[in-house]
Amino acid sequence: MGAGAKYRFVFVDRLLATLVNLRHGTTHDLLACWFGVDRSTITRAIGEVRPLLAQRGCTVAPGIRLRSLTEVIEHLGTDARTGIIDGTEIRVRRPAAGSPAGLHVLGELVGHARRTDRDKFVTGKTKQNAVKSMVLTDAEGRVLFCSPVRPGSCADITQARQLGLAKLLADSPYLEVLADAGY
Repeated sequence: MGAGAKYRFVFVDRLLATLVNLRHGTTHDLLACWFGVDRSTITRAIGEVRPLLAQRGCTVAPGIRLRSLTEVIEHLGTDARTGIIDGTEIRVRRPAAGSPAGLHVLGELVGHARRTDRDKFVTGKTKQNAVKSMVLTDAEGRVLFCSPVRPGSCADITQARQLGLAKLLADSPYLEVLADAGY
């Protein structure tokens, strides 16, 4: 117990890599580049996390394959089903100085880096570095849609507007969508 190499690829990153792989069909090589690990590490992580997700009921319902938010709204509207929508935050590491997701270096006149781009990952609620995703489920709790991640400072309603959710709901047949005050 406790012998062997320690994980540098923490559980949250392994889970995120698995979800990205399942949602978008991203190759293991590409995920390895994104997370800065070897391809075999990604393969092992996905092999470990997928059974954990399946044990907890996180599977795609047979016969239903919804690829966009429009298809999800149409699916819910066919039988006037209830949908549940909420935003979720995933804590991430602070972006490294000089990384494309984080910091931009000013010209040689200033000689130091701005922190404003790194601050967009800090959430207003928990004051931690995070990314946000909007999740839409049916009344039974089956995940029907998970949006692309946005920086943690993005409000729930802003993310819904950027995805066009309000327009889709206005143009759709009657359906009930339960949401918190953030929407």
